[in-house]
Amino acid sequence: MPAKYAGMAKLLIVEDDESVRTLAARALERAGHEIDIAADGAQGLSLIRAANGAYDLVVSDIRMPEMDGIEMAIAAAALFPAMKIMLMTGYADQRERAEELNGIILDVVQKPFTLAEIRSRVDKALICFA
Repeated sequence: MPAKYAGMAKLLIVEDDESVRTLAARALERAGHEIDIAADGAQGLSLIRAANGAYDLVVSDIRMPEMDGIEMAIAAAALFPAMKIMLMTGYADQRERAEELNGIILDVVQKPFTLAEIRSRVDKALICFA
């Protein structure tokens, strides 16, 4: 049994696909976390700025209109170097781009994912990098 993250974390989910965003938000809310959501990287970055970087973890899709998850992650890390960011993608080439961002990106979750998988990957990111 993997260790559970003790306590509630403040998470930001950035995803342009409403069904995926709702699914992830619901799964993580049920796990006891406080969730904010954004529909693209630009909106995500403005929420990060507004919260002054006070998210325990940002979970973002890579491929989005306006500003993608990697651009957002680089911009967020420049403003808040300690910020923890996890990316999600269904595309292998996007995954390779994310893996070049060592030190910024904690994990890349392959889509589609199950509710249990997104919960356990978030718990792992919160525990391992606390």
